Amino acid sequence: DMVRAGDVIARIKVIPEESQLSAAQSRVSTAKILLDQARQVFDRTRGLYERKFVAREEYEQSETEYKKAVQELDAAEDALRIVREGVSSYNATESNTLVRATIDGQVLEVPVKVGTSVIQANTMNDGTTVAKIADMRNLIFRGKVDETEVGLLKIGMSTAISIGALPEVTPAAVIEYIAPKSTEENGSNTFEIKAAIEVPDSVNLRAGYSANATITLAHADSVMTVPESVVEWGGDSAYVYILTDTVPEHKFERKSISTGLSDGINIQVKGGVDADDHLRGSEISGK
Repeated sequence: DMVRAGDVIARIKVIPEESQLSAAQSRVSTAKILLDQARQVFDRTRGLYERKFVAREEYEQSETEYKKAVQELDAAEDALRIVREGVSSYNATESNTLVRATIDGQVLEVPVKVGTSVIQANTMNDGTTVAKIADMRNLIFRGKVDETEVGLLKIGMSTAISIGALPEVTPAAVIEYIAPKSTEENGSNTFEIKAAIEVPDSVNLRAGYSANATITLAHADSVMTVPESVVEWGGDSAYVYILTDTVPEHKFERKSISTGLSDGINIQVKGGVDADDHLRGSEISGK
């Protein structure tokens, strides 16, 4: 179901403890006795005061005691109501027996059923979860990145999310959190990342989908590339062997090149060779 913040989504019935119930009932009975006594004293004093037989101070004191007795009875009856029902007449909207939605969203899970015993959160436990609600318009991708790659990421970088259950859906996302501390998993250190997903209106995503994030660190379009296997590395320099002659045998010239991005198979060449040059590659066995 869809709910709005403040909607009552559950009502908790309080089962009072006998000792607390007995004490609350006794307090109400005592308050009634004291109220009757204070009312009698006040009525008697008021009559005497009207006939000028007692001082105004005595009259006002009896009136105050009567009002205090009225307040004490109200408090005792409210305490009894709290013990019995868990609801106070003074702050019924804040009662812990009325569970209210804290956000606008969709109810994802109700882990309890009617009749299930629940406990309130306190310093010793987290309490009972009555319902889980999420704003499905504000989804978060949570993933893990190896320690060797986390240094390449920054908050605000764009990502593409691929969802296993929905291969045709690839929503965009923006990284908004990178964990400052790693967690060890299967002998390797990983860092948690979170990215806010931009959910299209036409897509109905569900919480808990498994997904992967693709983050483009750099890209190059319409550039010259060569197989990375033909490149020879020497320190910080890269070299290729360019074919210079084929008669009477193949001759090659070692030449330094300037490289760019690599995808692990092909590498960008920024300078040092031309598009029509022939390069020496790996030897083909059997040829």
